Parts: sequence; C-alpha cells; structure tokens
Amino acid sequence: MVHLRNGASGLVEMKLGGDALIEEGASTLNTLSGLLDTTRMKGASFKMVLVAVGKYAYRRPDGVIVCPVSCLKP
Repeated sequence: MVHLRNGASGLVEMKLGGDALIEEGASTLNTLSGLLDTTRMKGASFKMVLVAVGKYAYRRPDGVIVCPVSCLKP
C-alpha cells in the first residue's frame, strides 16, 4: 500500500511482466481491495501492477493500472 501526501492511498503489486503475471497481480489487487476495512481508513484510490518493461501505461477494464517502471517519474 502506498500512502500519498493528500491522504489518498493505492495498492501496488510489482511483477516482471507477461500477461499471466499481470493477470495474477490484478486478481490479487482486486481481492485485497475488498479486504480493506473502510470503517478505519479510506478505500484505495487506485490499484496498479508495476511491471519491468513496456512502452506505456494503460488501465484495464477492471480499473487496474498496468504501468512500466520506466513511466514513473521522481
């Protein structure tokens, strides 16, 4: 879980890449987001699978962002 300065948070899972691993990561994130106790904290603002390689980031139909590490900026 990543906590942002504005109080929002997101779930991030790192995978090396490949469709099967991305699918596995997205499934795990969707399961984890359902387990968050939203009576004690805000729900996740985003879910992201961080992969090693790729040219661009995209959002899957289930809302999970797939993002290559090269797309992140400091």
